[in-house]
Amino acid sequence: MHVVSGQALSQRVRDGVLVRLIGKWLNAGVMEQGRLSHPEAGTPQGGVISPLLANIFLHEILDTWFAREVLPRLSGQAVLIRYADDFVILCSDEADARRVYDVLPKRFGRHGLTLHPDKTRLIDFRKPRPPHGDGPGSFDLLGFTHVWARTRSGAFAVQRRTARSRFKRALQRVARWCREHRHRPIPEQHATLSRMLRGHCAYYGITWNSYALAKFRRAMVRLWMKWLGRRSQRARMTYSRFRRLPALPSALAIHSRYRPAANALP
Repeated sequence: MHVVSGQALSQRVRDGVLVRLIGKWLNAGVMEQGRLSHPEAGTPQGGVISPLLANIFLHEILDTWFAREVLPRLSGQAVLIRYADDFVILCSDEADARRVYDVLPKRFGRHGLTLHPDKTRLIDFRKPRPPHGDGPGSFDLLGFTHVWARTRSGAFAVQRRTARSRFKRALQRVARWCREHRHRPIPEQHATLSRMLRGHCAYYGITWNSYALAKFRRAMVRLWMKWLGRRSQRARMTYSRFRRLPALPSALAIHSRYRPAANALP
């Protein structure tokens, strides 16, 4: 989102004090690597005001327009799924998908907005037919990669897995914390890393994502052991010594549809 419309904002926010506060947020600038920059247009990337403004503008520009103008003109079924400024449109008919894909930039440009050139694309996400393998296309939304894949029974289903970019970003955050706090007491490190792992599982712990959760936990363990080994050059952290430390909690898919059944087992 690069340009904001005062008209759309005034429809939702009538208090002048709040309007001035939003203006200050937009003009406050962005601090990146110790440098302050002031974008010429748009909302700050990662700013607390950005999701709020995205909901205000896109509700009228995208949601309402899609329901009133687009759906009645389509020959097949279509669904719009949006969270803040991230959205995906599912169309049952390829011709409908191409029509919506062509008109979206015009609709956004009419209101001074632009679509991200790298994230906006047309994807063939039809259900695969045997004997072919996984689905032909995939897309990322809200930190998950959505892809057609086989279940244990052999049937195809849409599965969600931790997106590579989010997986890498989370591990970088863990590595940075372990490096900066490697001299803290072991119980304190264990408690913080356990909270980080539980927080990761609280979001990404969904059905069919257990493998990514286990992979993330293994990577956390390796990072912890690595930076504990750099606490001192005299006493290196060997694997046998590390095994005697308190273990991190298990990486559980707490939102999995199969978990209630597993908890009910004796």
